[in-house]
Amino acid sequence: MLIIAGLGNPDKKYEHTRHNTGFEVLDILSDRWDIKINDKKHRSLCGTGIIRGEKILLMKPQTYMNCSGEAIADAVGFYKVDPAADLIIIYDDVDLPVGRLRIRAEGSAGGHNGMKDIISHLGSEAFTRVRVGIGARPADWDMADWVLSRFSDEDESVMKKSRLLAAEAVDDIVLNGVDHAMSGYNASDTASSGQ
Repeated sequence: MLIIAGLGNPDKKYEHTRHNTGFEVLDILSDRWDIKINDKKHRSLCGTGIIRGEKILLMKPQTYMNCSGEAIADAVGFYKVDPAADLIIIYDDVDLPVGRLRIRAEGSAGGHNGMKDIISHLGSEAFTRVRVGIGARPADWDMADWVLSRFSDEDESVMKKSRLLAAEAVDDIVLNGVDHAMSGYNASDTASSGQ
């Protein structure tokens, strides 16, 4: 079982905000793999399928971003998976420019509250993450207001491409492993990265 989780906030008012980038990448994977995300379990909306011979659980935690670890830990414990080998988290990152991707096999939370909660609940930083850049907070913005804001039309056109590339990167991780995906997608400009 491979668990792939996109992070975000569940209420309609948060749709298409910067913080819901993980949900939106998961929606692309749902369409690509024809896995409906409509089962309510593990404090999440989930969908299961078989991709490239691997059983996949797609999940959107419904615990709100800052409590994402509750849902992730529930699924990891239920399926008895090893997070280092069988967990991929997709999320937004203010430390990356709009549209830039960074894939890592492990690492710190980097100030992201959802990731802090996941690391705390799992007791480990060793799991794959796909970070999608949403741009740095402007000096005159509160961080919470920034991550809950929507993209400008110009940035949204970049994000549309980067979400697709993030989904491709996850597909590459499933097929070829995280190292292969890192070498193909950790480019400086996601508009020109990938295979």
